[in-house]
Amino acid sequence: MAVGPAYGQGATPVRTCDSLLSLSFPNAVIESAAVEGGEGAGPAVCRVSATVTHPPAGDRVRIFVELPVTQWNGRFLGTGGGGFSGGSPQQLRQQTLLGYVTAATDTGHEGGSGSFALDPAGRLNWMLIRDNAYLGIHEMTVLGKYLVEAYYGRQPRYSYFEGCSTGGRQGLMEIQRYPADYDGVVSGAPAINWPKFHVGQMWGQLVMLDAGDFIPPCKFAAAQAASVAACDAKDGVIRDPRQCSFDPKELIGTSAAGCGAFTETDANVIRKIWQGPRRRDGSFLWYGLPRGADFMGVSKAGEPFGVGMDWWKYFLTQNPQWDWKTLTFPAYEQYYDQSIEEFGAVLGTDAADLAAFRDHGGKAIVWHGQADPLIYPEGTIDYYEHVERQMGGAAQTASFIRLFMAPGVGHCRGGAGPQPAGQLDAVQRWVEEGKAPESLPTSAGRPLCAAGFACGGTP
Repeated sequence: MAVGPAYGQGATPVRTCDSLLSLSFPNAVIESAAVEGGEGAGPAVCRVSATVTHPPAGDRVRIFVELPVTQWNGRFLGTGGGGFSGGSPQQLRQQTLLGYVTAATDTGHEGGSGSFALDPAGRLNWMLIRDNAYLGIHEMTVLGKYLVEAYYGRQPRYSYFEGCSTGGRQGLMEIQRYPADYDGVVSGAPAINWPKFHVGQMWGQLVMLDAGDFIPPCKFAAAQAASVAACDAKDGVIRDPRQCSFDPKELIGTSAAGCGAFTETDANVIRKIWQGPRRRDGSFLWYGLPRGADFMGVSKAGEPFGVGMDWWKYFLTQNPQWDWKTLTFPAYEQYYDQSIEEFGAVLGTDAADLAAFRDHGGKAIVWHGQADPLIYPEGTIDYYEHVERQMGGAAQTASFIRLFMAPGVGHCRGGAGPQPAGQLDAVQRWVEEGKAPESLPTSAGRPLCAAGFACGGTP
């Protein structure tokens, strides 16, 4: 919830909602503008939809903005999406009713499929790829702020962005490419390193394919439980999976309820999934599933995770009919390298020089569940440490961006660990009051400390 109106007692519109239809904005069309709610149906909201294009490409980026008719708090809030979905207008109303002007975008395509990456001739559609990677969110932000000024007669006092997964990546992309767009960003479970971790998600399926051992979910669940039992911190979660060295060989010969005893092959497969992708010479490619996390990304034999599968079909092989069971370890290495070389500069979102955002006065909170089964958290830790090296060390980095790693928490939510809360409030206080967050509240009532900080006596 907002800490209070940014413009004294708030700001009111200087024109009607439907008059926004007459606005002119470069390469944009305001398609609708109408008031919803009011008179017993909740606070009235001016809901605007628009389309932005980038001639001569012929793309169409749809943008949705909701503006409170009364009690605007003076702030603009951009929101992100998940998977290949850029965002949705359905996610806006809750924050609009709290006083924010809110915005979302489809980033140039409908739905959550990655098929937009190929044009009708089966070639990469780089315009739509760029829209989804970074342009769509930026256009949403620019047009959204324009509508704010037109409707209320003034710019937002503060601008924020909040998202998780793809939304987390979008927030960090804004920091990196458009550092003046936002004053504060909340980036949860950020899907940075997109070209790496989506190839990495196929690793478990390839290991099982090569071993001829598609492990049933009941054995995966038993392995997860055993790792937690061996490495937990007496609260049912593993505080730092990087410090957990539980070896699945200890399970060999033991029985998993409903699916027989663990074999040596089972143990080897699980160990390789936890270890993460390696080249044939044993050298590192990417991080693996953290011990203590659910195996949901690899637990369906012959059914790779859907978003990752779309990456392989529409981006890497550019073949919607590609059969992943034809994959080999040599081909896997080649695709991993291709993924980085071809798409890293567009979708990688791993630029560590954040000086422009820092100098703009921006603040960011990055958080990630330590038991995330889809976007492996070590990738986020790796990025943050890279930022620390680039920006002059831990203290200098913590002056404008802070990392919170949540033990036992899954992908954006869920898991056995205490759920972090109040991220938007925390970054807002940091921006507006200069109160840098050393901790976040959690569902368990104890604080979650920022990386490098001790809070409440608990590191």
